[in-house]
Amino acid sequence: MAKAPVLTPQSEDFPRWYQDLINKAELADNGPVRGTMVIRPYGYGLWERMQQEMDARIKDAGAQNAYFPLFIPQSYLTREAEHVEGFAPELAVVTHGGGKELEEPVVVRPTSETIINDYFSKWIQSYRDLPLLINQWANVVRWEMRPRVFLRTTEFLWQEGHTAHATYEEARDYAAYIHKEVYADFMVNVLGIDVVLGRKTPRERFAGAINTLTLEGMMGDGKALQMGTSHELGTNFSKAFNTTYLSKDGRQELAWQTSWGSSTRMVGGLIMSHGDDNGLRVPPRLAAVQVVVMAIKGDEAVAKVREIGDRLKAAGLRVQVDDRTDTPFGRRAVDWELKGVPVRIEIGPRDLEAGTAMLARRIPGGKEPVRLDALAELLPAVLEEDQAQLLRESRERRESRTTEVRTIDEAAEAAVAGGWARIPWSTLGQEGEARLAEQAVSVRCLVAEDGSVPEADDAPGTVAIVARAY
Repeated sequence: MAKAPVLTPQSEDFPRWYQDLINKAELADNGPVRGTMVIRPYGYGLWERMQQEMDARIKDAGAQNAYFPLFIPQSYLTREAEHVEGFAPELAVVTHGGGKELEEPVVVRPTSETIINDYFSKWIQSYRDLPLLINQWANVVRWEMRPRVFLRTTEFLWQEGHTAHATYEEARDYAAYIHKEVYADFMVNVLGIDVVLGRKTPRERFAGAINTLTLEGMMGDGKALQMGTSHELGTNFSKAFNTTYLSKDGRQELAWQTSWGSSTRMVGGLIMSHGDDNGLRVPPRLAAVQVVVMAIKGDEAVAKVREIGDRLKAAGLRVQVDDRTDTPFGRRAVDWELKGVPVRIEIGPRDLEAGTAMLARRIPGGKEPVRLDALAELLPAVLEEDQAQLLRESRERRESRTTEVRTIDEAAEAAVAGGWARIPWSTLGQEGEARLAEQAVSVRCLVAEDGSVPEADDAPGTVAIVARAY
């Protein structure tokens, strides 16, 4: 009798495969309240690495980290009409505290534009205070009707940036910089995911923004996932909160603002972009553990494994030593395969005698013997090869499953079949977009014919990327 697979095959049931992998690779569990999640240590290690990489890029963009309260007076959200309308169905509202009814209900933050603007209006007095560039790492709550771990949860972790500028041009350029130089750089060069950079349609735009820039990734089943967004807020929140500054000319002017965010949804994107029927495949530049050095059995192997682990750490690699020889080797190997650690170095007594180890590569697959004294020099190149392979596979999947179409029906057909469609926005328009929405198909973003981000929704040659999405 054939041995049952550890995971449900992707081709059989992709959503079940996704849930199996999260459980078997010990990434997360469902929380006790519907829609919440418990992120387990290995899964949180992935998020920590994402934080480290993103935080460095955000600081290079000039933003400083701060922290704002979790609770926001309900009246704050009502000051910006589009904002409150957009978030009203998702709000969690606290009406009682300390055993008493609150004088004013408070909202558990769904995002922090309102409370941050309340403080921006106090901190900004003149043009000398601009630009003001703030980022916060926090949790937010949006009451989710159809939860899925990492992808859509009632509470999730993220970073949210908020900035104020003297002019529209400065704000526009900063939002675009975050979009390309922070988010796209991280997602392409660290996550190994080939994202498409584009502009959201008015229908899909962030509530209260005048423009939303997005990064869309194609998952293993052909659906789209919004990986991050950067918003031009114009002066909408400045008007609502009286966020003004004294210009060089001595006039009171409204500040121009941006906000931008990425979340633990990126962990879900990582799983669905790179995972296979054997488990997760973690990009080496992201991996909290790039190399696991495994003792197959025997006391002599254990001592040598620890020595090799220390040597590889000294060479700058992120290494974990697995010397649990009381647990069967096969079981341990399957666990590391599920977790997607890029490289396993397997060492047993015979290997020690020969001065070699078995190098197992998770991303391309396969094993080969290598000399122990060559590992420190060999592994960095191996990891870079595997990083490049993941990005190449991601790009090839998107290109092969994207169809050029000319009619709305063709666009819907391509999306329902499990791919993306490109259709001229002048052909589709807002009326066609509404027709697609009836079939659970959405316009993920608008791009120029050459793949760049269009300057306006109706710019000549603008193309709509159409897909089903998570």
